Amino acid sequence: MNVELADGEIMVRPYRPDDIAALFEAARASIPELWEWMPWCHPKYSIEESTSFVLSRPEQWARDAEYGFGVFSREDGRFLGGVGMNFINRVHQMANLGYWVRSSETGRGVAAKASRLVAQFGFEQLAFQRIEILAATGNVASQRVAEKTGAIKEGVLRNRLLLHGQPVDAVLYSLIAADL
Repeated sequence: MNVELADGEIMVRPYRPDDIAALFEAARASIPELWEWMPWCHPKYSIEESTSFVLSRPEQWARDAEYGFGVFSREDGRFLGGVGMNFINRVHQMANLGYWVRSSETGRGVAAKASRLVAQFGFEQLAFQRIEILAATGNVASQRVAEKTGAIKEGVLRNRLLLHGQPVDAVLYSLIAADL
């Protein structure tokens, strides 16, 4: 897990135990914007949830189940958000890509840059042939990130996501290595 990916102003690397407090603080500060689309970032989000998440990352990597990365400022090491691949399907060599950026850092291209770095890692190091991004139809900001990443919009999938117990339609985007 000694991976460090960089692009201009950001650096992306696997989570480490010393990231727990920064993840917790960023998530808590971003609840009003994230909660609608990312139910894990709820009003009662706790330091225990950050701890459990970060400490579970090495096992997830070892099992080829999930690849989670923190996104950091190269200038001062500030925690900016997270990006990762999950729902890995080795039969078809594909994965899902997800991302979030703390509310105070949005609008600067952080999510798209981080997503491109992680997708490239997925193609080059993990041998994926396809990476998918799903965004609820109402989550326009996430759709913009997918497009800035270079992903191709393939269509709308009915009742594809479950948000707060309710099924919602989602836009499916895909990346293949040639898109980067």
